[in-house]
Amino acid sequence: MLVTPKRCHEWIGEGAAAWAAFITMGLTLAIFGFMGWLALPLLEQGTFATLLTPVWQPGQGRFGLLPMIGGTLAVALPATLLAFPVSLGFACFATHLAPVRLRKGLKALASLMTGIPTVVYGFSAVFLLVPLVRQLGGRGSGFSIVAAVLVLALLISPTMILILISAFEAVPRQWLRSFAAMGATPEETVWGLLLPQSTRAMAGALLLGLGRATGDTLIALMLAGNAVLAPGDPLGPARTLTSHIALVMAADFDSPEFRSVFACGILLYLLIFALTLLVRRLTRRPEA
Repeated sequence: MLVTPKRCHEWIGEGAAAWAAFITMGLTLAIFGFMGWLALPLLEQGTFATLLTPVWQPGQGRFGLLPMIGGTLAVALPATLLAFPVSLGFACFATHLAPVRLRKGLKALASLMTGIPTVVYGFSAVFLLVPLVRQLGGRGSGFSIVAAVLVLALLISPTMILILISAFEAVPRQWLRSFAAMGATPEETVWGLLLPQSTRAMAGALLLGLGRATGDTLIALMLAGNAVLAPGDPLGPARTLTSHIALVMAADFDSPEFRSVFACGILLYLLIFALTLLVRRLTRRPEA
């Protein structure tokens, strides 16, 4: 078989892609190392072991982050699990089930929602959702886990929708025509062709949604209540790692309490890394 030598622009493209990959990896490792270096004084003062305890009392040298870790999971996981089926259904409807004239409008709506600032979601929820949660729940202030989960699910849905729409539109048209020629209905085409062919895209959308939910600061800061408590009541308050970082950095600097926020950043890095490995393992196709 004749092998065509690579052209100049191909060499340039490969080199640029390789450098971009190395720069991205280097920046990621540098940020991780920077946070570790700034959290190092906690090791020297013997307080690093208290980070994984449930008590946050910085005045007494106790910097337990377990309530914030639990708060992060209590907000991010339900929000992602709520947003994913809604996003999947929206993407299926916008690509194959909706009338043709309506499909472009639905895609444009999803694109528009990705551009809405996060503060708009949070500010609107303070005046619309929080009083409703307080009234329906019958207790509490309304600033709660459930309020943050509902708004966060709305926030991450458009990004997941666009990823799923792109995956569904990438299915070869010949396959779609073959299903139609065999008499398959649009619903049967979705179940029998689109979803099985888009498992990796669905896993990617799920991971991206979970990562964004975990890393979001403003929604949790405005709606979750920010109490340093172990999450147990959906109508009760919670504090996430990201909102904890924002609150501490706004009120303190260059103290053990301030240094602990960099440990929060390390935990967020490790959490996203573990989620990435888990999803890649679950979606890896078996070797032939």
